[in-house]
Amino acid sequence: MAGTLILASASPRRLALLAQIGLTPDRVVATDIDETPRPGELPRPYAERLAREKAACAAMPGAFVLAADTVVAVGRRILPKAERAEQARACLNVLSGRRHHVLTAVTLLCPDGSAGHRVSDSSVIFNRLTAAEIEAYLASEEWQGKAGGYAIQGRAAAFIRSLSGSYSGVVGLPLFETAQLLKGRGYAPAPY
Repeated sequence: MAGTLILASASPRRLALLAQIGLTPDRVVATDIDETPRPGELPRPYAERLAREKAACAAMPGAFVLAADTVVAVGRRILPKAERAEQARACLNVLSGRRHHVLTAVTLLCPDGSAGHRVSDSSVIFNRLTAAEIEAYLASEEWQGKAGGYAIQGRAAAFIRSLSGSYSGVVGLPLFETAQLLKGRGYAPAPY
């Protein structure tokens, strides 16, 4: 079954990641959902809920709808998508010298009404950051709109002491899990 593929995300990173494995969605739909964590909500269920809600927002009859959400967590604490420099600074101060988890949940709605779900959980350790490094990174503005206030595919790569898990998952779409989900659910154009 070929089907139409809709990417329920306006993220240029997710679009580029799909292209990396030879996939171009037939349509890209920006979703607008409330991303506020619920009281007591833990990072993994939060990421899963947002991916499901984004997919539901973009659902179209007869189409495959792919949605994802990335959450940066330190223990049970969910770090925000930094919109202001103060938020990014606070995130970087929390991450400095510490291990954190990047959880990216993926949901695929299928033409037959079924759904598939996967979660990539990557462990990332930041080097201890100096105040000067943080300020220089803030000046780059790469942190804007990024979960945890950083983008691993940019200058923040210099802060990463180790990564265990999926690099593409940290960027925003775990390619192995996504490819397996599409293939397993019958999306035929997948070239992998």
